Amino acid sequence: MSETTVKTGHPKGLWVLFGTEMWERFNFYGMRAILTLFMVNSLMMKEEEASIIYGGFLGLCYLTPMLGGFISDRFFGNRNCIMLGGAMMAIGQLMLFFSASVFSTNLGLANTLMWTALGVIVFGNGFFKPNISSMVGSLYPKQEKSKLDTAFTIFYMGINIGAFLGQFICPLIGDVKDPGGIRDVHAFKWGFLAASMAMIIGTAIFFFLKNKYVVTPEGKPIGGKPSGHDAGDYEEGESQKAVFSMKSIITALAVFAVVFFIFNYFTEGENVVKIYIYPFIYASGVSLATLILLDSTLTKVETQRIWVIYIMSFFIIFFWAAFEQAGSSLTFIADNQTDRNIFGWNMPPSMVQIFNGLFVVIFAFPFSVLWDKLRARNSEPLSTVKQSIGLLLIAVSYFIIANNVKDLGNSGLLAIKWLILLYLIQTFAELCLSPIGLSLVGKLAPKRFASLAYGVFFISSAAGYALSGTLGSILPATGDKFKKASELGIDLQGVLDKSVVPTAEQTKLLADNQITDHYPSFAGFEITSLYEFFMVFVVLCGIASIILFLLTPVIKKMMHGVR
Repeated sequence: MSETTVKTGHPKGLWVLFGTEMWERFNFYGMRAILTLFMVNSLMMKEEEASIIYGGFLGLCYLTPMLGGFISDRFFGNRNCIMLGGAMMAIGQLMLFFSASVFSTNLGLANTLMWTALGVIVFGNGFFKPNISSMVGSLYPKQEKSKLDTAFTIFYMGINIGAFLGQFICPLIGDVKDPGGIRDVHAFKWGFLAASMAMIIGTAIFFFLKNKYVVTPEGKPIGGKPSGHDAGDYEEGESQKAVFSMKSIITALAVFAVVFFIFNYFTEGENVVKIYIYPFIYASGVSLATLILLDSTLTKVETQRIWVIYIMSFFIIFFWAAFEQAGSSLTFIADNQTDRNIFGWNMPPSMVQIFNGLFVVIFAFPFSVLWDKLRARNSEPLSTVKQSIGLLLIAVSYFIIANNVKDLGNSGLLAIKWLILLYLIQTFAELCLSPIGLSLVGKLAPKRFASLAYGVFFISSAAGYALSGTLGSILPATGDKFKKASELGIDLQGVLDKSVVPTAEQTKLLADNQITDHYPSFAGFEITSLYEFFMVFVVLCGIASIILFLLTPVIKKMMHGVR
């Protein structure tokens, strides 16, 4: 490799991490695409319950990076944690395969396997996720940190190639309907099996290529055990070890307890995930953020930069809460109230979300070039501005879809082109926000908090996913529910509007057919239509975008020269 290439190109290790992450995302997004449909159609859960479990599962997947980051920083190192996490996720997918194989003869065992599988995947992801992101940042020496936005955008393209492949192959073989529209509920297992095989491939790529390519420009292995670090790995004057006193730890635990009980107290319902796991996720984020700030070695500049990470992480919650409707409410709408005919082919509902991965693959490189050109002209927007634009685009996408479902009624079908447009706009939002956020953590976090800081960043995603589960669960009845109720001789619209009082037998029939007999509510307001449902996201993301943009001058000062 020439000297010019070393200075202007990207290290080969980036492509190893690119490939590893690509197959891991195939595994994750492929499973995610069919998970809620499997729970509803095979395990006989209500859509509301499936959405809450889905949000809790994704939330825990982005909460456990806190644990994985800590174990990596203190004990195992990035490399070992990546291999351990990959193996666990492959095993978890195999357990889902077995769950989808036995549900028809032993529903209890299938549910137990499903819950166990999700738990194994949660912890596997916790070991894998923060460590591979941390290694991308470690590939670049101090003088090349300006390349991180481009590097993470390339890395993010690998994520979405994997997402595209997973969201195409797993639904193609796992979400199968006959010409009459009857779903083969036994096909889900093949989607889960494909996801497991992808994870095995990704882990093998990393295992065989890490020693040759995932190294510094001098050839030193990256991501080894913490004892392998030396003073040259740190910025000048930077402390090499975090110091937490017993008082700091006790304070963080007290904060956790207070936040947990506050959220638990104000959470309604009986769903275990909603009343315990969601508050646990929110409390974990706040307490970890508190703990890091109590480190006695932090300088004033480091403290302010960490606060920037926290501020950005808070606003990312609203992005993911809206974006992650793809796997729950948007999938249910695609399944039940969308005309999915594309040139004579009826696309599986779980595959509709594939357009996000496809658009990222198409547009990730142009966005990377755009940031590079703006940077060369010294006119690149600050990261906060990019993220506020991303939030605004999310709001616009939901405003468009809200107006197109406004007059559908109980029997109309949404044209698939509007869901495709929604995913296109949300892709632009994602490219403004998510890879830029990853890059920002790499620039702002002190090295002694490298993986742990990514853990904090991913906790904001966890909180966003938990919120996405709550918001997904307020999806009002779609057209299929009114049709089924009519077949049962029940006026569902009348029941919902309280103009008809159902008999005990009718109430049982509705429950047995997974139909809710009341409108959902959010923040004290009843959600009576798909239009009102989508406008919730318009309001939340629109307000968040405006506030973040207005905070930009303050945040810029707190970044102390980092862009």
